[in-house]
Amino acid sequence: MKKILNERSGKHICMKIRKHFFLLFLLFIFLSILMFPACYHQPAIEGTPVGELVRQKDMDVIRPTIMSQEKKEKVRRMSRVTENKTFMEISGLPEYRVGPLDVLEIISHVGEKAVSTKVTVNSRGNISFSFIDNLNVNGLTPSQLDDLLTKRLSNYLRRPRIDIFVKEYQSKSAMVTGYLSSLQSSTLGKAASGRIFLKGKTTLLDLIALAGGYTIDADIRKVKLVRGGETYFINLYDIISRGESDQNVIIDADDVVDVPELPTFGDRVYVLGEVARQGIYPLKQVQDLLGAISLAGSFTAAAKEENTLIVRGYEPGKEPLVMMADLNAILRKADIKQNIPLENGDLVYVPPRKIGDVNRWIANIKPLLDILLWPGDFAQKYGEGYRIKVD
Repeated sequence: MKKILNERSGKHICMKIRKHFFLLFLLFIFLSILMFPACYHQPAIEGTPVGELVRQKDMDVIRPTIMSQEKKEKVRRMSRVTENKTFMEISGLPEYRVGPLDVLEIISHVGEKAVSTKVTVNSRGNISFSFIDNLNVNGLTPSQLDDLLTKRLSNYLRRPRIDIFVKEYQSKSAMVTGYLSSLQSSTLGKAASGRIFLKGKTTLLDLIALAGGYTIDADIRKVKLVRGGETYFINLYDIISRGESDQNVIIDADDVVDVPELPTFGDRVYVLGEVARQGIYPLKQVQDLLGAISLAGSFTAAAKEENTLIVRGYEPGKEPLVMMADLNAILRKADIKQNIPLENGDLVYVPPRKIGDVNRWIANIKPLLDILLWPGDFAQKYGEGYRIKVD
């Protein structure tokens, strides 16, 4: 009997050991799945990180090419000039070039007394002052004119001392048109003039500021510059938000700058997921990712903002471009490269948790993209009563 009891006790202990071992084995498997999920399901193809996309040639997906490479190079050169018809750099400092109809102030010093004389440059670019008649000053800077006039006056005066200032700038101007504040406002029922008189080295941003800035309806990604019969398209948004000085051209006399209106019909973006106000927003109000999130009332406490997705270029039967942005990096680390400009039809999605398999997510959300972007195809493709689930 004692032997039978010992055998049963031994079996009972063995069963307990096996049970505990089995439980430990299951726990090991469970922890392994949590720690190494890629080993147990098909690896996900994640969205293209925005930070990498900016450094790729695929940047044209974000900013469609509307100019040839040759013209882009011309724009870069125009942003670096050290002289043109309006100014010239002397000793590293830009100086205005005097021209017809400019009004000059010439101050001559005799002892401690200073005498001021205003002189207007005539239509031929000449001035007359003191003993000097018909002195051609067209294209000279004030310092060059000072040297020339001092040298000529030395024939009549002992050690003449003069200073020259431009009082009225009338010879060089550029034309601005389109959606600029000065052109959209009115004074006594008359629209403001679109002519801006140049006073020296003036960049495109300077010119826009002189025109009162652009309006909310302006399409600043397609600013048009016309110079010498050639047309160039400049992305003012990139100059402002990305600091791309290569596009901030230096304006020359007789340039024409046109700031067009944002297209109104159909230009919209979709903001979904963990934001305060999901919805459809006009592109003119949400020109970049941060603007879209801000207009949607920011993200909720449940948002996985570092895994924000942007879906672009969706067409039925084609795979869209899926980009992944880290809103945390934009807001807390000032990583402006991730704050990409948005385009018509973009869908911004802030998930409640990290999306492991973007392919599966896209397959799940395609019916929603169809009904939002291609409503005519939706009913034929899915029929009535189809339910959309965004996971």
